Amino acid sequence: MNFYDLFLQPYESYDGYQIALEITATIFGLLSVFFSIRKNIWVYPTGIISTVLYVYILYKFGLLGDMMINFYYTVMSIYGWILWSRSSKDHIHVEVSWATNKEWVFATALFLISLLLVTIVYYYKPFIDNHFSMENVQLGLYHLDWANWLDVLTTAIFLVGMWLMAKRKIENWIFWIVGDLICIPMMIYKGLGITSLQFFVFTAMAFVGYFEWKKTSQGKHIN
Repeated sequence: MNFYDLFLQPYESYDGYQIALEITATIFGLLSVFFSIRKNIWVYPTGIISTVLYVYILYKFGLLGDMMINFYYTVMSIYGWILWSRSSKDHIHVEVSWATNKEWVFATALFLISLLLVTIVYYYKPFIDNHFSMENVQLGLYHLDWANWLDVLTTAIFLVGMWLMAKRKIENWIFWIVGDLICIPMMIYKGLGITSLQFFVFTAMAFVGYFEWKKTSQGKHIN
């Protein structure tokens, strides 16, 4: 398949406003990662604009797992915005550190709980898609393809990454890198070529963010 088949052809059936919303969400998403690399609190207001737009876009496409994580991003962005505001001396920039053993235990629990909850949502997806009616509906996971299962996995990965970022932990970038790499082919498969290109750029920016945060860390690993 060529570039047109992968990235442009799916948009032939989209409305103009849908394309405009995806482009806008992508731009603000890139701005959010840029500010995150700079440890700048503007990561959150720009990120909120992007995630709110993606909640709507993904809802229209019926991608419940992706929609859920963007809703969670919005909530966590508000939480992170509050934490960063309290930790910033100049109300703009923050200091970062490595995660403690206790935080890793919480992150592991968050990952496992997220896997379970998103799987449950997909179990009830036929009921949700039928406008919350059980008429002629068969519950189960039979309708999931490989992209849906990857959606479950990346949701859990990104939830942990978002929490670690709110806590200003350097390891958050590792989760973004892994999740972004998985999302590149997944978004192409789902017909969201612009978003796939966004995740490609996100991957490169996440590597930069990891080394930038690691370089400017004020301390060693804390147990």
